[in-house]
Amino acid sequence: MERREFIKLAGAGAVAALSNNNMLYLKEFKRTSDLMYHTISDIKFTTIKLNYPRLVGKNSQLDVHGWGPESGIHILYTDKGASGWGLNRGSQKSLSEKFELIKGKPVAELLNPSTGITSPDFEGFDFSLFDLAGKILNKPVYRLLGKRKPEKNLCYSGMIYFDDLEPSDNPAGIEKIIEECRFDYDYGYRQFKLKIGRGNKWMEKEKGLKRDIEVTRLVSTNFPDCDILVDGNNGFTIDEFLRYLEGIEGTRLFWIEEPFHETIDDYAKLISWLRVHNQNPLLADGEAKPDEEVLKQLGSQKIIKVFLHDIAGLGFTKWIKFIQDLKLRGLLASPHAWGSAIKTNYITHLSGAFGSTATIEGVTCTSDDVDLAEYELNKGKLIPSSKPGFGMNLLKKI
Repeated sequence: MERREFIKLAGAGAVAALSNNNMLYLKEFKRTSDLMYHTISDIKFTTIKLNYPRLVGKNSQLDVHGWGPESGIHILYTDKGASGWGLNRGSQKSLSEKFELIKGKPVAELLNPSTGITSPDFEGFDFSLFDLAGKILNKPVYRLLGKRKPEKNLCYSGMIYFDDLEPSDNPAGIEKIIEECRFDYDYGYRQFKLKIGRGNKWMEKEKGLKRDIEVTRLVSTNFPDCDILVDGNNGFTIDEFLRYLEGIEGTRLFWIEEPFHETIDDYAKLISWLRVHNQNPLLADGEAKPDEEVLKQLGSQKIIKVFLHDIAGLGFTKWIKFIQDLKLRGLLASPHAWGSAIKTNYITHLSGAFGSTATIEGVTCTSDDVDLAEYELNKGKLIPSSKPGFGMNLLKKI
C-alpha cells in the first residue's frame, strides 16, 4: 500500500474514532499506523565487548568469571531506514533462519508495544523489536509499556564474588571485599549482594563457612547504611546454611538467594528458623535450573517472594506477562541479569513500567562498542534511559 493511500485510510479511521470521543483508540491507531509503515528489510550480526571494572572471581559453583563478556547481538533494519538492536536469544544460525519469518512484514504485525511479540516464532527478536518500535515511535520502552514516568527501583551491586581468594597463588584476603564494596559504594550502590558458599568447592568446609560469616559481618559493619543480600548459588545444605545464619546473628539481611536447591521441606525448615529468630528477609529463587512446580507452590504460600528467572532466558515479552501475574499474587520480581549491563538496563524498563520489583541486579560495565551513559545510578536507584527504545546507541561501526 502506498503511504498516501495509507494516510487517507488512517484519516478516515481517525475521524470515526473522534466522532465517538474515543481518544485512547485514536492514540493506539496512530501508534499502530506508524509501525505498520515500517517493514523489516534486513538483519546484521556483530558482537559487543563489555568490560568489568575489576576481575570477577569465583562463586560457590563456578570458577573465575573474568573481566567481562563478549556478547552476540543483531540489528534489525526497516525499509524506511529505522533500526533497532538487541542481544541474541539463540544462535546466529537459528536467528538467521527465523529472520525469514519476519522479513517483509510490518513491525506492527510482529510487536504489540504494550504486550510484546505477537507470536512465539519471533521470540529471538523481542529485545530488538522493542528497541526498533521505540525508535520509530520516539519513545523509551517503559512508555511503550504504558508508563509516562518510570518507577525508580533499587539496584544492588551483583559483582562481589570470592575475590578474597584470588589470585590462587597469593590470595588478597578479606580486605579485598571491603575494597570492592567501597568502589561500588562510591559508584552509587547502596545494596551489596555477597556471594557465599566458599566451602562448597574452594575452601575446606569449616574454613569456608567461617570466611562467609566474616565477610558478611565485616561488610555490614563497614557499610551500615547499605542493605546486605546474600547468594549461595545452591552451595549449601539446609543444615549448613542454618549454621551460617547462626554465625551472622545480629546482621540484618535484605534477602537470601538460592542457599540450596529448592525443596518444600528445606524451605519450610528455613522459614521456621527465621520466624523463631524474628527475621524476615526476602527469599529469592528461580535462577538456576528451577523446579517450576516447587517454585509455584512456594510462591503460593508466600515463602518465596522474589522470582529470579533470567531476563534473556525467559525473554522480555514473557517477563511482561510474568511480572503482571506476580503483582496480582502479591509477589515480586528481580530478573536475573548477571554478566551484562545490557540485561540490567533492559530490566529497568520492565520494572520502571510495572513496579513490583524488589531490586535490580546491577552489573557495572563500560564499553567502547555501546553507549551506556543514559542510565543513571543515583543513591542506590537505577533510572532508565528516556531516549527512544532502550536508549543504548551502538558505537561500533557495523
